[in-house]
Amino acid sequence: MMTDSAAVQPLFGQLATIFGRRWLSVSIVATFTIGSAICGAAPNGATLIAGRAIQGIGSGGINMLSDVIISDLVPLRERGNFIAIVLAVYAVGTSLGPFTGGILVEKTTWRWVFLITLPFGAAAILLLLLFLRVKSTSISMREGLARIDLVGNVTIILSTIAILVPLTYVESPYPWTSWRTLVPLLLGFCGFIIIPFYETSNFCRNPLLPPQLFTNRTSVIVYIITFINSMLLYWITFFLPVYFQSVKGSSPARTGVQMLPIVLVAVPGAVIAVILLSKYGRYRPLHQVGFAIGTLGGGLFIRFDRTTPAVEWILYQVIGGLGSGMILNTLLPAFQACHPEKHQALVTGSWAFIRSFGNTWGVAIPAAIFNNRMHKLNGVIYDERVREALTSGRAYEFGPRLLKEAATPELADMIADVYARALKWVWIFAMGLGVLAFLLTLTEKEIRLRTTLETEYGLEDEK
Repeated sequence: MMTDSAAVQPLFGQLATIFGRRWLSVSIVATFTIGSAICGAAPNGATLIAGRAIQGIGSGGINMLSDVIISDLVPLRERGNFIAIVLAVYAVGTSLGPFTGGILVEKTTWRWVFLITLPFGAAAILLLLLFLRVKSTSISMREGLARIDLVGNVTIILSTIAILVPLTYVESPYPWTSWRTLVPLLLGFCGFIIIPFYETSNFCRNPLLPPQLFTNRTSVIVYIITFINSMLLYWITFFLPVYFQSVKGSSPARTGVQMLPIVLVAVPGAVIAVILLSKYGRYRPLHQVGFAIGTLGGGLFIRFDRTTPAVEWILYQVIGGLGSGMILNTLLPAFQACHPEKHQALVTGSWAFIRSFGNTWGVAIPAAIFNNRMHKLNGVIYDERVREALTSGRAYEFGPRLLKEAATPELADMIADVYARALKWVWIFAMGLGVLAFLLTLTEKEIRLRTTLETEYGLEDEK
């Protein structure tokens, strides 16, 4: 789903610029809901994949269009106060999500993971139809379609798919060195090299990506640190459950509870950060302090092992969550400050794309690091069946089962120790990325956040 989500976000940004926000928002939520229904009712794997693809297309625009609409209604300097309200609602979902997901996985069929979203999707569509009253353009469908950057969109979508599909399946069934992995990766990277040259050329009449994106220093820096931050978010949220389930032996539901500290702190941290951004209009210190604290918290994960007490893993999550929260919603305003208001939908779409693009890398790279360490460490385990599972390229999936089926407590301790030692390298590399992002924030330029609003997509005139 991350492949579809990332690939279509620039397109949604351009569609929002051409046709307006209201009906596009309704269509995106409807698409996500339909995709969820198809997944929940899927009779076979092919239907499930198709449903996930549709769901991914819808999810690609939900958060992005929310940011665009807030940008239409509130001056840049004041947006933090309204984003804080959105984050407060978001906090409820993220707090309940891990626990609810764990319960669903343990107690019901997997179909409810998708079906549970249907009433929420229907309610969201109804609320959008009733209360989202923002201006739209009067352009005809034919004129609007003619203004779409077809070459740019096709290139970005195909390049994204070419990169993210092999990343999704790397190690299983094809290794990094397989031509089936390398060829699409190289083709995808070639596409991204071509894009800036085409978008800034005279051949592109309606650029999908504003040319200033490639020439403004702060814009480029924020783009890079957004990518790194997105990677780190998935890096931690994907492998922290591996620690709890494969080292601590926790169930999925208990793991959801054990991960609450990082969630419960990150969202309030984000709310405080965006309020400070609105009050003082300075994003650079928030980025620097956020990456410094977040890197410290992630670095402390290196200490995790089978005997780590609860107070320790809770404290380290709190530190990491606080730093991550400070960065979460202060990157977009910094990115938007580099570009004029008329490009806000395009700019937000490109920023949302790079954020989603980093998600898959945030799973594939630590998975490669983890599997590499597993290949080197599994020799200490005397059970041949366990050694075979640990070198399959999917060891992060098998830990709970291996612990549960271990013939002796000694073997269980040995398995947990191997997992903990492999995970240490996952956290070490994460800390390195955090340090890199922090150093990049030192080169950011503080751009004044606008206090006026110039947009053609504000609220409808009251009658």
